[in-house]
Amino acid sequence: MLLLAVDTATPAVTVALHDGVSVLAAESQVDARRHGELLLPAVDRVLAGAGLALGAVTDLVVGVGPGPYTGLRVGLVTAAAFGSTLGVPVHGLCTLDGLAYAAGLDEPFVVATDARRKEVYWARYADSRTRLTEPAVDRPADIAAELAGLPVVGAGGTLYPEAFGDARGPEHQSAAALASLAAERLAAGDGDAFLPALPLYLRRPDAQVPKNYKVVTPK
Repeated sequence: MLLLAVDTATPAVTVALHDGVSVLAAESQVDARRHGELLLPAVDRVLAGAGLALGAVTDLVVGVGPGPYTGLRVGLVTAAAFGSTLGVPVHGLCTLDGLAYAAGLDEPFVVATDARRKEVYWARYADSRTRLTEPAVDRPADIAAELAGLPVVGAGGTLYPEAFGDARGPEHQSAAALASLAAERLAAGDGDAFLPALPLYLRRPDAQVPKNYKVVTPK
């Protein structure tokens, strides 16, 4: 088994390589506006760091979000292209699950990431491997009472301390954690734990087709 994991659903452009036992190499860069520019060079560096070629990869793992439209699709399209070229499966995982796994908590908690527009993407967890709710998008003030007393992992906790009093790390997504979670599930034969490699947006993209636009093509 050789897993290549990528995630661009958050400001972190993150890549990791996992051999089914441990992480061989990983890299993360936090830049919310350069996902397309940073991802492929990061993949090259991670493969080179492990002394392996892309052709050795047996499985792709990709974070499916939730996340903003433009950044999220960079990772998904890249994983789909690699999967098609190599003829290997592409396994989708919720980005929030990667953050939860990295947190390593054995108590109830919340993962919350920045959804922009003064909102967060969030979900509740029983522990680092068990998500209790479907991912949602809300204003922090609207869910503060419901989540009172729970640790909050991810950027949402640090961005909105007035709503989430117990912010915990990690703040950013890690493909190393995503790959480790995927390897664990594959080793257990838990194929149903994966999602289709399709974007989990939760809301419409910011860009919209203009209404009543003027037609300029000749008749």
